[in-house]
Amino acid sequence: MGYGISIDIGTSGIRSHAVDLSDGRILSTAMTSRNPLPGANVMDHLTFCIRYGEGLAHRIMMSAVNRTIGNLKVDLKNVERVAICGNPIQLSIFQGMEVDDLAFAGETAHRVRGIKARKRDSAEIPAADVGLNVPDGTPLFVPPAIKHEIGADALAMMYKSDFLEGKGIRMVTDYGTNAEMALNVDGEIYTGSAAAGPAMEGQSVEMGMLASPGAISDLEYEFQWRCMVLNEEMIPMPGDKIDLGTGYVVEEGDMHGKAVGITGTGVVAAVAAVMHGNMWKKGRLAGGSLRLQDGVTITSNDISETCKAIGAIRAGHFTLMEHAGIGFADMKEMIMSGASGTYVDAEKAREVGMVPPLCQDIYQIGNTSLAMATDIIRRPELLDELQGIADSIRSNHVMFATDKVFEEIYIQELGYWEEGMTMETYNRNLRTAGIQELPKPKGVPNVHRIVVRDIPVLGDLGLHLFEDIGTELTAEFEGCTLCYNCVEECPEDALLFRDRTAVVLTKNCLGTACGRCQLKCPEKVFKYGELRISEADL
Repeated sequence: MGYGISIDIGTSGIRSHAVDLSDGRILSTAMTSRNPLPGANVMDHLTFCIRYGEGLAHRIMMSAVNRTIGNLKVDLKNVERVAICGNPIQLSIFQGMEVDDLAFAGETAHRVRGIKARKRDSAEIPAADVGLNVPDGTPLFVPPAIKHEIGADALAMMYKSDFLEGKGIRMVTDYGTNAEMALNVDGEIYTGSAAAGPAMEGQSVEMGMLASPGAISDLEYEFQWRCMVLNEEMIPMPGDKIDLGTGYVVEEGDMHGKAVGITGTGVVAAVAAVMHGNMWKKGRLAGGSLRLQDGVTITSNDISETCKAIGAIRAGHFTLMEHAGIGFADMKEMIMSGASGTYVDAEKAREVGMVPPLCQDIYQIGNTSLAMATDIIRRPELLDELQGIADSIRSNHVMFATDKVFEEIYIQELGYWEEGMTMETYNRNLRTAGIQELPKPKGVPNVHRIVVRDIPVLGDLGLHLFEDIGTELTAEFEGCTLCYNCVEECPEDALLFRDRTAVVLTKNCLGTACGRCQLKCPEKVFKYGELRISEADL
């Protein structure tokens, strides 16, 4: 029997299918709980590449990908084709390409540093050449990026929905660490990517986790709040009805005793609950925390991180609309993709700001990146069609990092979520800047849940979730007193000591953007930049 393997590499993890080439059936699914590189976002991964080299980052990535496909429960000797999808940074690391043109954006930055922009068009290359454990001669199909930070995963969300079809105005967003988004105005396409941050994927959240069995993915209001928990098939099922303030279980649900953490969508639901109860005051949560079932809690910092992510997404949507010259009254249709876009309650998402407030129809369509890679496995000639689509939409990309409209709106978002700014002041500031006002949500949207989980088909051989990825960073710091303040400060339990050697687990570490271990050292001898790689497990 011949097999195909489809792979999606996201900033927060790796997902893969095994496909029966005789009939196109998905046989099995494997996924990691994290990305193997240290960091919580693509900038952290770029920093790692620049500091330690693309070669080492590639080896760490390939080690994790090979472990992932090794858990698909099929004989890899019979693999006949492989397809990959993801954002430009992850795909560049996967292919062993240089990433300096992604790390330093803009023509001026490239000219000053002598950087040559690299093409990231569609490609068919030998899978073994990038280090995949499949037979020699097996082709690897790589779909094209659209432009810079808008990659094949963004193309997937457009292709796998009806976003590109017909006339009208519609928006699509892949909700994740980097929220890729696009706006279609009668065939004119505008694209952007908002650095929402890891909270959207359940990371940088104290008890956060990716969408996987045991994760609280939503809160439903039934006079009290009922937790919705993902079961072994990754379908949300009723958990306990609880009092958020005390954690008292008002009524046990089918998933009682089975919650182990909370996804980003669960924290979004908590934001909606906090707004509903008027519990968020100037960046702090009344009572200090929310208590959910089975000891799962949400802190003020968790809510704050999620609110900043929501603010970045709303500012991104807002900015594309301003560049396209359309008003909120014209923005009626939203397509939500990715795990966060699937498990989140769409009505709550609109209420808190993840969806434009006057959208009337919201479609939730699942993980389009893995789905498109699987389509390529079934029909390799699709690659040429995808290149044509990418070529046709390269003209209206908005770089949010340098865009003045985005900057102005995001400043208001931070003021609203973190400083207690009223919406009246928010809108007054926008009027002064010549930007349209943000209206309040009206009516109840029509929610079209196309799939019940982000990966609709797991296959008869089922899902395998594992965490055995990544490597270690180690160092001995002269003057260290072994007080372990750094260990206690680490928010992801990524740091430990073996005798006098500090050990950082890359799969857990939030990278240089965190740095709490270094800041907490009373002797100021912990230097993250002095950590070195242990390559024994690569």
